[in-house]
Amino acid sequence: MLKLTARQEQILNLIREAIENTGFPPTRAEIASELGFKSANAAEEHLQALARKGAIEISPGTSRGIRLLDMNGKGSVRFGGHQLSLLHPSLMQLNLPLIGRVAAGSPILANEHVEANYRVDPSLFSAKPDYLLKVRGLSMRDIGILDGDLLAVKRSDTAKNGQIVVARLGDEVTVKRYKKTGALIELLPENPDFEPIRVDSGDESFALEGLAVGLLRSWH
Repeated sequence: MLKLTARQEQILNLIREAIENTGFPPTRAEIASELGFKSANAAEEHLQALARKGAIEISPGTSRGIRLLDMNGKGSVRFGGHQLSLLHPSLMQLNLPLIGRVAAGSPILANEHVEANYRVDPSLFSAKPDYLLKVRGLSMRDIGILDGDLLAVKRSDTAKNGQIVVARLGDEVTVKRYKKTGALIELLPENPDFEPIRVDSGDESFALEGLAVGLLRSWH
């Protein structure tokens, strides 16, 4: 097992915490900001060193393309604080429904909302998802969630502050960052062109549908 420097261990812990808290790894800019680097390039250099040591895997061309690996680089993957053994790919596939537009007042997993089913590798996600949701709009653009992307969602009616959630507001289903202060719930966009949505926790028109645990870029 290769030894990490103190700074590399710090960055690895930061990646782990981001995945556990929000379902997504941090961007280079977020790592740089959190650790006081002058530029994202410094964060990139440390990430490349971690990749060479087999601690992470980097997907080129994506701002959040970081996957935690066991220190041998092959045997297992860490997600959400758990160690998962890597099985043969044919044994790892999840069959997930793709949810398109959701009719008002009906369950999000109702048959009429399912556009297709996809077989995907569960190691792509920070926790086991229950469905894929087709993203509409650019309100979460600045954290890399774009119109047409497929958001992997784990069903949940609770969330922690800072997590990316799927929420129902009356007739609409939306993807936002969750923040609760007392009885006030704020659904925060990641695009300055959009306004936060504020609701009372007792509002019957509001419901949490799930937590984002990963993202697939649509190939359509």
